[in-house]
This record gives sequence, structure tokens and C-alpha cells, in this order.
Amino acid sequence: MFKLESKISVNSADYKENKAAMQEAVGVLKERLASVKKGGPDYMHKKHKDRGKFFVRERLRLLLDPDTPFLELNALAAWDMYDNRHPSAAIITGIGVVHNREVMVIAHDATVKGGTYVPETIRKHIRAQEIAMENRLPCIYLVDSGGIFLPLQVGTFPDRFHFGRIFFNQAHMSAENIPQISVVMGFCTAGGAYQPAMSDEVVIVKGVGTIYIGGPPLVKVATGEVVSEEDLGGADVHCRISGVADHYALNDEHAIEITRNIVENLGEQLKYPLARKEPEEPAYDPSELYGIIPKDLKKTFDMREIIARIVDRSEFHEFKELYGLTIVCGFARIMGYPVGILANNGVLFSESSQKGAHFVTMCAIRKIPLLFIQNITGFIVGKRYEHQGIAKDGAKLVHAVANAQVPKFTVIIGGSYGAGNYGMCGRAYDPRLLWMWPTARICVMGGEQAAGVLTDIKVRALTKKGTKPTAQQIEEIRRPILAKYENESSAYFSTARLWDDGIVDPLDTRQLLGLAIAMSLNAPIPDHKFGVFRM
Repeated sequence: MFKLESKISVNSADYKENKAAMQEAVGVLKERLASVKKGGPDYMHKKHKDRGKFFVRERLRLLLDPDTPFLELNALAAWDMYDNRHPSAAIITGIGVVHNREVMVIAHDATVKGGTYVPETIRKHIRAQEIAMENRLPCIYLVDSGGIFLPLQVGTFPDRFHFGRIFFNQAHMSAENIPQISVVMGFCTAGGAYQPAMSDEVVIVKGVGTIYIGGPPLVKVATGEVVSEEDLGGADVHCRISGVADHYALNDEHAIEITRNIVENLGEQLKYPLARKEPEEPAYDPSELYGIIPKDLKKTFDMREIIARIVDRSEFHEFKELYGLTIVCGFARIMGYPVGILANNGVLFSESSQKGAHFVTMCAIRKIPLLFIQNITGFIVGKRYEHQGIAKDGAKLVHAVANAQVPKFTVIIGGSYGAGNYGMCGRAYDPRLLWMWPTARICVMGGEQAAGVLTDIKVRALTKKGTKPTAQQIEEIRRPILAKYENESSAYFSTARLWDDGIVDPLDTRQLLGLAIAMSLNAPIPDHKFGVFRM
């Protein structure tokens, strides 16, 4: 393959301005990640420690193989929501390695509101299960939760993808031979009691682990019976009497040791044989990624500069290089794995949409994973383009992406607007994982465009009523609309609501993609299957 030729000047004023802006954005990201990793308030940490329990990240360190990566998901879930009193939505999820086998870990942080579930906790838990199902990853649940956060129960209980979906997913995964392992290291109350009950194997810790449908206060109110937590649902009850638990652990450390033994005895997991070569570093310094993304996302840049700092040896075999110039398509390797890459170099025209659809179908037939790198304002608009059939040509790309059965991964590095998000494998198109860079934006349209459209509608409505607004009045209408869109299109607004799988430092992108591709190979890659392409 050919090595990409970089045209970036690290001494230019633009590069230095871009780099400073990205460094600042990454600094903010790291500060926020450090903040949520602390968990709950100090008094909750003291209470947790006084009970002789390990903190959730200590449990993870014991569980995972030494010196192996942990791909944490949705670390900033619920950011800037609920007065930031539910950091990480009170739960840690991610992909790690236990006895050389990739697993999905779902672990409650009991220092955050007792590990209880707000709506974002449920979304995060279910999203982790979805990833586990699609990639056939055994699930390990480190359970330490008081169940639903009752003040917000209306958003957690009755709907299709609320709390009950967790147990539904466990049942389906077990039926598909995707192991479900629960480690009860604290409270496991009410509906939460079904988490271990729906698992294939259950470990429970003596003295701190409890499983019960109704706790002592509810039992007393309902029946008049007075009973302690331990006598109602402790380790001795469930290992010696009820049979709800299978393994009796003396403490957290012992429980983790038992859990690792369970994983060791799951049997061999054969991976899809995707032809991998020895990984090689990019020819260009990945730290230069900071200086490529413009501080002002309305400015253009060449996606090949990004690709050159992510792929092995900076080598890229480009497809249709001289046609449909606003999308870059081609083959490369990331951490030794083959990938097909689609990256935006502007708005999508009919030609670029057709080119993208052609390339996606090739990758699907050849069973090559797809990487979408988004910086897209959408599909082209206007009378001329509608007459040329932009709708049907755009639909070709959307159709191909929707039906491609290969592992798909998406990184939003700039803007992600309108139907361009769909054509480039946005969340609705089931990429295995989707990340955003800290300065990325996502919205139905850009803030300036949205403010212009909505302001124009209001001005016309006022004019029809006989009032002609002044320039100052028009600006007063426009300003709050723009501010609203700017806030709601930020990466942090997105990640708080789990519209992505996390905001990442651009320098981590290559490693994360390598881990993600490796994880995806736990599942087979089915034969391609497409429907009707409107020609």
C-alpha cells in the first residue's frame, strides 16, 4: 500500500492555534474524568471502608489480568445532570481481560447514592449488555446496589428499555451461551435481586452481600416479621438454604479469586479468523492530531491527515480517489487488523454517496470491519441536487451501512449533522462502538443554521400579524436559540445521555480501535445481505 503524504506544517499559525485549542479541550476532559472516577462523597467512602469492602475500582484491578487494558464505557454518563450527584451514573462498565479472555464488566459504585439506578444508569447497564450480546462477551456483574433510585422511579421502571430489560437480556444471553456471572458484594435489593437470580453462576460475600426481594423494613410492614439483613438474605442463607448463590466468599478478595476461577473454566472461545499482521506504528507522530482539527469546525481540513496518524505505517489504499471527492474511502490496517475506512471531506453529494455505498458493500462481502470517521454537515440541498436524485443516492449509502454485517466503528471528530450522521453510521445504525473527540458536535443541524431557520419562522409570523421586528429584536430572538443549540450539540451533552460510548482523547483513538476490533472477533461475521437499492 502507499504511504500517505502529509502536508501539515507544524510551524504554521493555524496548526499552533488548533493544537492549543485541542490541548485545552483534552485538559477539560481529563479533569472531568478524574472528577467522576472519585465516585461519591467522602462520608460514603468512609462508610464503605468501615464495612470492610473494597472500592469499585479496586475490585476491577483485582479482577482483570495484570497489565491489560480496560476499555471503559460512558465514563461521563449523567454529566451535568442531577447536580452532578450521580457521577458515572453510579456504575462502571467496560471491556477487560480475565484469564486472557475478553469480558464485559458491569460494576456498581455503592459510594454514589448506594449504587442506585437513575435513568442513565439503566441506559448504561443495558448498553453494556448490548455490546456483550453483539460481541459474545461473558458478563461479570459486581453487584452492590440498592436498586432503583426511588425519587426518579418514573423513568426507570415500566417501559420496554427500563429496569426489567436488564434481566430479559440476561436470559437471552444465557440462552445464547454467553455466560452471566454475578458477584454479590453488597446490597442486592428488590428487582435487583433478579440480577444474581438470572445469572448462570453466583458468588456472594459473607457479612456484606445480601439478596432479597424485600428488605427488613418492607418485611416488617408487610408481615410484621422482624428479621436482620443477614438472616433474611445473607451468604449463609443463599449458599446453605435457598440455593440462590453457588459460591461462598469470605471477603471481596476471595470473591474475586472465585470469579476468576469461574472464567478460567468457561472453556475456549474461538475468534473469527480475521487475517492480522504484526502491528506497526504510524509513520507520522499521532500527537500531531491535536493541530489538525480546526478550532473553528466550519473550516475545512483533509481527512487523510487524520488517517495518516491512526493507521499502521500511515499506509492507505484509496478507493475511487478521483471520484466523489467529498468522501475518502480506502483500506488500511489498525494495530495489524484490516479495516475499510470512510471519512468525510465535505458535504455528501450524489457521487460521494454512491462511492460510499459501493465501498461499504465491498467490505461487507469481503468481511472487512468498517471504520467511519465523521465530520459531516449532511447531504447537499437545493433544487439542482433534488432533480439529480440526491435523496435516492443518499439512501443507497444509508441502506448499505444499515445492512452491512461486518463490525462497524464510528469516531465523530468534527461535526455530525442531519442525515449525514445516518449515512456515516451514527448511533441509530448500530456501530459496535461510537466515540467522540472533545471538540466534536452533534445535532440535527448546526447552531447557526438552526438559529437562522427558527428566527426566520418567528420573524415571518410576527410580520403576518403586522409587526415588523427591528434588527435588535431579531437578534434577541436569535441569541437564545443559538445558545440552546450550542449547548445541546456539545460532546458532553451527548455523552451524558449515552448517545455515544464515551469522549476520548484523540491520542487514544488508535489503541481503542485496535481493542474494539479484537473484541468484535469473539462473534462470527455473517454473510452479507442487502435489500433493494433504489437505482
